[in-house]
Amino acid sequence: MTHASTPGSRRRFLMNSGSGLGALALADLLSAAEPLAPRTPHHRPRAKSVIFLFMEGGPSHIDLFDPKPALDKLAGQVTPESFKLPVTSATGSHRMPLVASRRQWKRHGQSGLWVSDWYPNIARHADKLAVIRSCWADGLNHVGSVRQMNTGSILAGRPSLGAWTTYGLGASNRNMPSFVVLTDDRVVRGGPTNWSSGFLPATYQGTHFQKEGPPIPDLAPQKEVDDRRQRGRLDLLRELNQRHAGRHPGDDELDARTESYELAYRMQSAAPVAVDLESESAATRRLYGMEDKATARFGTNCLLARRLVEHGVRFVEVYCGSGSGWDAHTGLEENHTKWCGASDRPIAGLLADLEARGLLDETLVVWGGEFGRTAFTDTNSTGKGAQYGRDHNPWGFTMWMAGAGIKAGQTIGSTDEIGFRAVEEPYHVHDLHATILHLLGMNHLNLTHLHNGRAERATITGGKLIAEALA
Repeated sequence: MTHASTPGSRRRFLMNSGSGLGALALADLLSAAEPLAPRTPHHRPRAKSVIFLFMEGGPSHIDLFDPKPALDKLAGQVTPESFKLPVTSATGSHRMPLVASRRQWKRHGQSGLWVSDWYPNIARHADKLAVIRSCWADGLNHVGSVRQMNTGSILAGRPSLGAWTTYGLGASNRNMPSFVVLTDDRVVRGGPTNWSSGFLPATYQGTHFQKEGPPIPDLAPQKEVDDRRQRGRLDLLRELNQRHAGRHPGDDELDARTESYELAYRMQSAAPVAVDLESESAATRRLYGMEDKATARFGTNCLLARRLVEHGVRFVEVYCGSGSGWDAHTGLEENHTKWCGASDRPIAGLLADLEARGLLDETLVVWGGEFGRTAFTDTNSTGKGAQYGRDHNPWGFTMWMAGAGIKAGQTIGSTDEIGFRAVEEPYHVHDLHATILHLLGMNHLNLTHLHNGRAERATITGGKLIAEALA
């Protein structure tokens, strides 16, 4: 056996290595010069945009999309020894009683997907869904787990998936933010770290629309300030910032601030049109449940998400239950009845509306939370008079995707008999992110940013495509 160790091959190796590093450096220089310029994807994209429907707090997969008949037989018994509980489980050394799902289950659509009676409207769209029942993650608490679903890490400091998307593809519409976050009544656990740009230039961070009043405050200029005067102010501000930047090279926050002023100026004409929900018909507003108090908040955000992708926003994240609303350690029936009621009609309306407008073929819709819930009761729901709940479960839970590039009407993978661990075709959060980036036209292995001498990527050191989900 001979080894390729000739001087020529060594020179070739060094040349190729050098070229690769040079390409990385060139990419960073180009990004710095024009951070939001549209970029060529790695391959033909199937999706132009993503709407990520984030059910914060951990929806119970075994009560929504992953029926477990074994629980009916085992209900009331402690978790059998054959199901190995993690040392880090909140149950400690105790094996808690198993609780059967109280839901009514039916198969739906030509695909026969199982959906519970908590989601009757989404069930009508079963043939649009690819339900991934074998997801798993690393976090156990909400802050770290919400952060990992957004950034790939339970630790703060890494860029969110929306930031990576903008970094990789640039802006589709220079007059609108490329990455928008919509929340409901409470603060998301972990706050802005979930839509941060991390070590990427600050220009790529998400824009959080405010909950009350206009989504973007102070967007309109004062009446006495005409366009010429405002343009002059911005030009002067840019000149002063450039002088400051010359004295402080490498301050990307200053660059981001300058870009944000310019974006706000451009948005003054585009954004009011994009967020004008009053222009929607009464029928469309009813489709999203905007006339019903229970669905109005999330329905409004879902309709706004549709309008944003229509206006070129690449990544829209829509939270339902901000601040861990789905976190049913006790009172699961009351909790999930509320949040399923709040989300079912708006999500079904979004899917129907996207399809009717021809947007579903170019929009990837993702549904899920930071983790699922256990089949056994939580320690918080064992006291006298307490209503049963379920604990956090990052070891096996459900996500689904619909729309652009998705092979719909199927379930992928499985959890064990009680829905505790992903056992067949387990897919990590990094795999979900790799697949989303792939559908947007990016190879997660090649989407890199040089940081502290290392080519960082969205999926860190993991990630594989969920090939079964791809059409």
